[in-house]
Amino acid sequence: MLRVETLKVDPLPPLSFNVADGECLAIEGPSGSGKTRLLRAIADLDDAPGHVFLDGAERRELQAPEWRLRVRYVSSEPAWWTATAREAFDFAHPEMASRLDRSIAALALKTAILDNPLSTLSTGERQRLALVRAMIDEPRVLLLDEPSTGLDPQTAALVEELIRFQMLAGRSVILASHDQGQIGRLAHARLQLARPLPVRGGARQ
Repeated sequence: MLRVETLKVDPLPPLSFNVADGECLAIEGPSGSGKTRLLRAIADLDDAPGHVFLDGAERRELQAPEWRLRVRYVSSEPAWWTATAREAFDFAHPEMASRLDRSIAALALKTAILDNPLSTLSTGERQRLALVRAMIDEPRVLLLDEPSTGLDPQTAALVEELIRFQMLAGRSVILASHDQGQIGRLAHARLQLARPLPVRGGARQ
């Protein structure tokens, strides 16, 4: 189980909630309400006061790389640091090739795409490959920021099916999405973030 206690991410009040194994929590709110900042704080990518526990272990009890192996953030605009997608995967792992083939096929991609320069791929292809990259080593928690933005309905349905498979395998998912249909199909619970009030000038009271 992932447990968040009084986690403070600007401009939000301290937040506390749990996400059980195999369940999805949807984070809802307008642009600027703090959805991405909240996900990044849970992943320990940005510093934020408060506590995040996974199976009883607090994030600061682990080295940051170890925490991020277990709690994985996937940006809506994922970055790559390699020339091809293949270079981002560790084929020393004995099951990597078979896992990768299955995951690629599940998202209607061909294995050959792994060797194409990432700069030549479409945004949707890079987005799907980033989901595969995030899930391939089976993290305990997935933090998904608008995982199907820009995808056609058929491809978005494949992404949702892959997310469901992760939940069936016992992984917790936190999903930030503007897609109410997607939230309705995947989420077991919802956390609504309000748009922050504008700061008005004038004297302090």
